[in-house]
Amino acid sequence: MKIGVVGLGYVGLPLAVSFAEAGHEVVGLDLDARKIEAIARGDSYVEDVRSERLAAVADRLSATTRYAELSMAEAVIVAVPTPLTENREPDLGALVASAMSLAAVLQRNQLIVLESTTYPGTTRERFIPLLEESGLKAGRDFSVAFSPERVDPGRTDFSLRNTPKVVGGLTEECRARALELYGEVCDALVPVSTLEAAELSKLLENIFRTVNIALVNELAMLCDRMGIDIWEVVDAASTKPYGFMRFEPGPGMGGHCLPVDPFYLAWRAREFDTPTEFIELAGEVNQRMPYFCVEKITEALNNRSKPVRGTRIAILGVSYKAGVGDMRESPALKILTLLSERGADLVYHDPHVPELPEFGLTSLPLPEALAGAECAVIVTAHPSLDLDQVLAAAPAVVDFRGATRGIEAPNLIRL
Repeated sequence: MKIGVVGLGYVGLPLAVSFAEAGHEVVGLDLDARKIEAIARGDSYVEDVRSERLAAVADRLSATTRYAELSMAEAVIVAVPTPLTENREPDLGALVASAMSLAAVLQRNQLIVLESTTYPGTTRERFIPLLEESGLKAGRDFSVAFSPERVDPGRTDFSLRNTPKVVGGLTEECRARALELYGEVCDALVPVSTLEAAELSKLLENIFRTVNIALVNELAMLCDRMGIDIWEVVDAASTKPYGFMRFEPGPGMGGHCLPVDPFYLAWRAREFDTPTEFIELAGEVNQRMPYFCVEKITEALNNRSKPVRGTRIAILGVSYKAGVGDMRESPALKILTLLSERGADLVYHDPHVPELPEFGLTSLPLPEALAGAECAVIVTAHPSLDLDQVLAAAPAVVDFRGATRGIEAPNLIRL
């Protein structure tokens, strides 16, 4: 089978490689010429795909910037970004552009599957009408399905193969074709009755996490006022063998899903005159966390008779998640911005993120980052972080990830 994949990022490239490993001919498309060149070299830019895996399928995986090369594919999967605008509203620009480009090359009997996270109704109301500008009719001349991506960067216990795949189709035949497609690379398939059910299932997964993270973050701020150790509380509550699921506080949410997906549903709900106040409140709580974190840093310095302005502060970990270099929506960016606005002398250490051009900073080795720093701030606790070295070198250490649980030190401040 010849398969096309539109969008070769964190979702699309692993998908393309997996289909190629299953023996299919795959054409990947991306508008970023640098990605096309990297794939041609067998050089992976996605942490979940080793360069060795990419090179091993070089004879079955090609990459292009031209939609015309997808015209011979039996199935085309669209996995383009769906971020938010500055006003926290859905930005479907990349999705619309890909649909319009596909319409120009669409052929009879092709299967088009959308994987990009979006609000319920997008596939039926926005994506399909654009595809039908080809003159072909969805459900009759070509098939359409929606199957939400479930990618957790850096995770090794769950992959595309062993993560159940939700699939909804425009018609039963469309769904059947999509199930057959994904059966090549997924062990478990979860068919749902409609496109909208598939779209909403992805939002529910991430809204569930967002709301619970907001709850524990709000408790963390309350515990700070009450002088209670939030980590001890979470550990104690987690011993209940039923009716409780562990969530941990932190400096905010990052990544390509959690900070974005709830706003997609909240925006859509307003069109039905049904405000999702609970969901929106959770988003507001999580967006407040970087501000709370900066106040904790300020307090730590004040207790040492040090101002923020002109004081060297070492930020330890800037990616949104431990063990990866993904910077999308990372709360560290907001923390750095707020500290910069207050005049702090900022340095950072992150083995996964070599530079932050927007701040004019490059990652320093840990000893250099700690040298002369009045405060070290653990924003992302990468596995390689030497906590003993940090605690020994920094006059004040502020831990927003609970990495120092079980450690007692006079210079240590935890969330």
